[in-house]
Amino acid sequence: MSTNELAQLRDQIDGVNLEILKLLNERAEIVQEIGKQKEKQGITRFDPVRERQSLDLINDHHNGPFELSTVQHLFKEIFKASLELQKDNHKKALLVSRKARPENTIVDVNGQKIGDGEQRFIMGPCAVEGYEQVKAVALAMKQQGLTLMRGGAFKPRTSPYDFQGLGIEGLQILRRVADEVGMSVVSEILTPQDVETALDYVDVIQIGARNMQNFELLKTVGKVKKPVLLKRGLSATIDEFVNAAEYIISQGNDQIILCERGIRTYEKATRNTLDISAVPILKQETHLPVVVDVTHSTGRKDLLFPTAKAALAIGADAVMAEVHPDPAVALSDSAQQMDIAEFNTFINDLKTFKDRLVQQVVYK
Repeated sequence: MSTNELAQLRDQIDGVNLEILKLLNERAEIVQEIGKQKEKQGITRFDPVRERQSLDLINDHHNGPFELSTVQHLFKEIFKASLELQKDNHKKALLVSRKARPENTIVDVNGQKIGDGEQRFIMGPCAVEGYEQVKAVALAMKQQGLTLMRGGAFKPRTSPYDFQGLGIEGLQILRRVADEVGMSVVSEILTPQDVETALDYVDVIQIGARNMQNFELLKTVGKVKKPVLLKRGLSATIDEFVNAAEYIISQGNDQIILCERGIRTYEKATRNTLDISAVPILKQETHLPVVVDVTHSTGRKDLLFPTAKAALAIGADAVMAEVHPDPAVALSDSAQQMDIAEFNTFINDLKTFKDRLVQQVVYK
């Protein structure tokens, strides 16, 4: 075969490739339309019966030089890509996605703007145990210039015999201290029935990890005019986490803060495994601010500072951690809470680290 003949054959191949590409694009457009119809009708994307029918049709008409198994493999890859294309279309429709809203959502909590580029701190006791305990933490926070105070009034615990929180009394204590010291209250609400009552006491409604897929609760907080801090579930994927936020925003409330708090893995060195890579993924794929809870993700005081540095360095909008005046007598999670002195060292060192990060960005 001459060089000229080879070139001609290659030109023919290029022409066929372009024709295949054209047909694939036409097929993709039809697939997208099918995806829209499935979504309208509430039909799942994957239809194994339909796939089998398509493969049988191809089998009946196959008479070329390729092995049948090769042809089936090629078309299965096309089917797989089509499913992914329908999945991407679904992502485009999500209200929390960057594609729906390219600009960052900024959550305003009494003047503290989360998501505006300034990295902040959310601190406070694991559980509200009494007025003096909360007041001591709030005063320490005030000296550090912090105003976002977390505190658990309702405590979902693994054991039914563990301290479950003070309930409404705990919310009342938080509100009283917040008003006296100038704090904003972040506290977890467990049931849809408690949301309306909580509105009088909290500035940010927290949805805990165990309630991330409590869809009735998500829809309820989506209907109120309060910021929501949504924690990632113990074993939730990022897609599941994002869709939980979608439940809230779909009801009209876009003031949502996502919180990475570690996920459950086989690792036992820490309480959970901090998925630090979730922060940039969530910030790239959604327009919502992202917080990292270093206390629950590690369960170890010796790891709070390094993981907080990692969170700030990777772009988290805020760091959350727990503080107690006397952790040894705390009614819940005593081993992982900082005392006041440790808290001051933690914040001072993080402020220094944060200033260095800013300087590095400026000098670049």
